[in-house]
Amino acid sequence: MRLMSRHSLLLLTLLFVSAVTTSAQDDPIDAWKNFDFSQSAMKQADVQKLSIWDLKLLRGLVFGRHGRVFKDADIKNYLEAQAWYQPNTDFDNSMLNDTERRNLDLIRIAEASKHKTIQPGDMRYWRDRPITARKLGQHSGAEWKVLQAEVEAIHGKRFDDEPWLQQYFEERYWYRANDKYDSKKLSTIERKNLEMLTTAQKKQRKVALLPGDMELFENKAITELLLRGLSLHELRLLRNEVYARHGRMFRAEWLQQYFYQQPWYSPDENFKDESLSGNDKLNVETIVKYENRIHQELGTKPITRALLEGLFLEDASQMRQEIYARHGKVFKEAWLQKYFSSFDWYKADPNFTDAALTEVEKKNIATIAAYEKRAVTAMSTIEG
Repeated sequence: MRLMSRHSLLLLTLLFVSAVTTSAQDDPIDAWKNFDFSQSAMKQADVQKLSIWDLKLLRGLVFGRHGRVFKDADIKNYLEAQAWYQPNTDFDNSMLNDTERRNLDLIRIAEASKHKTIQPGDMRYWRDRPITARKLGQHSGAEWKVLQAEVEAIHGKRFDDEPWLQQYFEERYWYRANDKYDSKKLSTIERKNLEMLTTAQKKQRKVALLPGDMELFENKAITELLLRGLSLHELRLLRNEVYARHGRMFRAEWLQQYFYQQPWYSPDENFKDESLSGNDKLNVETIVKYENRIHQELGTKPITRALLEGLFLEDASQMRQEIYARHGKVFKEAWLQKYFSSFDWYKADPNFTDAALTEVEKKNIATIAAYEKRAVTAMSTIEG
């Protein structure tokens, strides 16, 4: 019996060693370790037969030749295990030549085709394919934002009104900013995909409407119940959309740029408030009332987790800064100063100090700051 056990143990050991050796020899990525991605073109058939896991590591190999440091732990660990890998914190996409970019395109398209649900970085694959409901999946607020923006970023749209989003796309090897971007460049399929993404986001967030939906309420009154769950930024866009749909032009540069990029927007230099219907004015009043209550509670009531729930870092940070802004704080960050300067209530006070804050405001600042530490930035959630 003891002899049989020894034989069995020996047999199992041999089988294990054989399996490991075979696995190492059959590792699909090994065949690409000596491939010159900068000089040789990959074949679609060779790339398409690889698994999602292998494709991810293969993408890492292309970038890894230039020392790119990845956020993705799998790629990072794989590259660090390679003797030739030299991390380069100064890596820039400009280091990639055209051949490498075409090879990366093949890899990313293959990855997108194999994803069970769409992921940030996949929208070039879906550029000429209608997105189906089963491909939508569940995503964070940042991911939904990126997926929608990516549809237009493919055509070079800039996102200067949202610096984190612009930075995200500038880090994509395929992105080419186009100051002359026009939403009319979007195909019928791209427009339908964008609509599909927006609808899915609303359904997941359990909100009734989002910026861009005011066309549905031209002859219908909005209730505060419909506004629940929207961020302060979204509420402001929604309110100004009522005016924008009548052609109003805006002094706030970021706001004007946002509406310029909407396919339905037609600026009218002769716009007057009289152009608004009675229902339009009622909807604006409802949104303003809802906004004011949230703003007032920042300084008068302790902030609850429910108010912050769903916000990603950039939204929470902006809310915290607003508490200071309402006392006239002058901000060092130009975009933040420009943002608050566009509000009628903002009055710059160079002499502002934290001593002007009330105890409730200090507690709310601390609450939001604690939330920010737990929140994940829109940039770090997505490798792209």
